[in-house]
Amino acid sequence: MIIKPLGDIGLLATLPDEAAAVGLAVSIRHANPEWLVDVVPAYATVGVFFNPDRTSTTEAADWVRKQSPSARPNGPASAIHAIPVCYELQQDLNRVAEYCQLTPDEVISLHLGTEYTVYAIGFVPGFPYLGYLPEKLRGVPRLDSPRIRVEPGSVGLTGRQTGIYPLPRPGGWNLIGRTPLTIVDVADAYFPLRVGDRVRFMRMDTSEFEKLLGERLV
Repeated sequence: MIIKPLGDIGLLATLPDEAAAVGLAVSIRHANPEWLVDVVPAYATVGVFFNPDRTSTTEAADWVRKQSPSARPNGPASAIHAIPVCYELQQDLNRVAEYCQLTPDEVISLHLGTEYTVYAIGFVPGFPYLGYLPEKLRGVPRLDSPRIRVEPGSVGLTGRQTGIYPLPRPGGWNLIGRTPLTIVDVADAYFPLRVGDRVRFMRMDTSEFEKLLGERLV
């Protein structure tokens, strides 16, 4: 584990891999020292933010260094979410299939058949970066020109990852479907997905999509 200062009120711990980073974040949250302000894991790193009135950078770093990245406290370390997706509401499925030398149905089957881990939350509030795609779906490049608007709930993929656009925003990922569920409500501070959570996708048709449109992910 490598620990470096992150400004005056934080530390950045770099771990050997994503699983170790999630394990460290869980351990820190479970211990919850009095000086802890927030823990922000992302891929193989963990940001640890502290109250400088209650500890110092050196003391916090020494404490973090003693935590075991592999520790799993009693109780669930992460939530498992089943997210329905309507693959008929796609824009780039044929592009993905052609790039991967698969049929559209094979792309869907592979996407459905994988359990993903939330490795980071970015680029807009609540956007989950989910990894990792099965080998046969990896490597699809982003669009040459990003779309000006991507609808909320759109499910996309690129590189090794898949993700869900929680809000209407520009975006350049390949869109292969859409979920009707709301996964972010900024005004209500509703962010059900956290780093370390696991996600599985379920297929639904357009009529089911309409029935669930606007419901929250629980």
